[in-house]
Amino acid sequence: MPLKKTQIFSTSSNARKTCAFLAIALLSCINPLNAAETELLDVEKDELTFGFIKLTDMAPLAIAYEKGYFEDEGLFVTLEPQANWKVLLDGVITGELDGAHMLAGQPLAATIGYGTQAHIVTPFSMDLNGNGITVSNAVWAEMKKHVPHDDADKPIHPISASALKPVVESYADDGKPFNMGMVFPVSTHNYELRYWLAAGNIHPGYYSPTDVSGQIDAEVLLSVTPPPQMPSTMEAGTILGYCVGEPWNQQAVAKGIGVPVITDYQIWKNNPEKVFGLTKEFTEENPNTTLALTKALIRAAKWLDENDNANRNEAVEILSRSEYVGADESVIGASMTGTFEFEPGDKRDIPDFNVFYRYYATYPYYSDAIWYLTQMRRWGQISEHKSDEWYADVAKSVYLPDTYLTAAKLLVDEGFVDESDFPWDTDGYRAPTSEFIDAITYDGRQPNQYLDSLVIGLKQSSPSLSN
Repeated sequence: MPLKKTQIFSTSSNARKTCAFLAIALLSCINPLNAAETELLDVEKDELTFGFIKLTDMAPLAIAYEKGYFEDEGLFVTLEPQANWKVLLDGVITGELDGAHMLAGQPLAATIGYGTQAHIVTPFSMDLNGNGITVSNAVWAEMKKHVPHDDADKPIHPISASALKPVVESYADDGKPFNMGMVFPVSTHNYELRYWLAAGNIHPGYYSPTDVSGQIDAEVLLSVTPPPQMPSTMEAGTILGYCVGEPWNQQAVAKGIGVPVITDYQIWKNNPEKVFGLTKEFTEENPNTTLALTKALIRAAKWLDENDNANRNEAVEILSRSEYVGADESVIGASMTGTFEFEPGDKRDIPDFNVFYRYYATYPYYSDAIWYLTQMRRWGQISEHKSDEWYADVAKSVYLPDTYLTAAKLLVDEGFVDESDFPWDTDGYRAPTSEFIDAITYDGRQPNQYLDSLVIGLKQSSPSLSN
């Protein structure tokens, strides 16, 4: 039978849900055996171009494309790799790209006007974890002297940045800077690297309105390097280490030029990573298209994690293709299939290094957004104290859980996902957690109390940085 279209035009999430559910029920009564195939939304725009950076956590986009999930929703998508995160963000803002795989900090920073000003939103969190911190072989040789070892003479993990501190101090004594790379000023990688350093009593530096280097009072100098260039930049000696997503930590091991010392899973267990970003204007003008693409991405995330990661080897083959990540299958598979190699030969089980669907990974939690905002404040990107209410308001202006749950409900009714896969009753906040490397508790409802509990960084009472 020909496909029928469910029309959902209301900007009210409750109205959208009601209309969708009534249409589904009606169609099921007419032809219950073919109900699932009739749930094609009347999308406002069916030809779309999405951007991404060559990292394994762009996987939901590749899988939604390769498995036909976009087409199932009546969407004809082109995926285009971007040179760096700024080019990608600019493409979404100008409309050259309809949406993109984004750093979680990008929609938040753009919306509050840090860097480029634009109202960017997200209905979908792309993954948990997936990053690591790598240092050069020479730095690791010195660090290793300060790392506890087990009876088999293997380093005990997680490795604290306190083991790096004597190395940094020796560089300072010799009058040499200690340079490390991260991928963008508002990237997860920047904040994770800073968090790890600060937890080891190494100051990573502040930003100010007049100095956006992020190196005020810094003991380690952090600068931007595009992800695929990290290994070669370290090999050239320009940086001594970096924080990046996969496969560029495992690439350092494969090339024999560096050692990953910690994963972000070990810095903050099951931390939020990338999001799918769109302009607020796009979602308002194309509400059904936004629902449709969210449905496709949810299905892709489920495929990536289902049956205990049974599909990961196929995902690795897809991602290794030049149009996606373009790295060797062995390098991508080193982390994507549940293990992670530190020193050559020291391969350890980290089954949750990449999570795409488990633990409600795809739900856009307000508390995730607020953590990123606290780190912007901690390091001076937000130069003045803000109230707890301000943090909550910004999070709610950027993260779109109602859109996500509307898409999820449609998928449940179509039989593609299980109702238990989604946090229907959440208020948008995860439970407080202390599963950080420094065991400090984070509660998204109390961002200023959290900031005050961190030893290094700006507090509620800190004066504004002006130099």
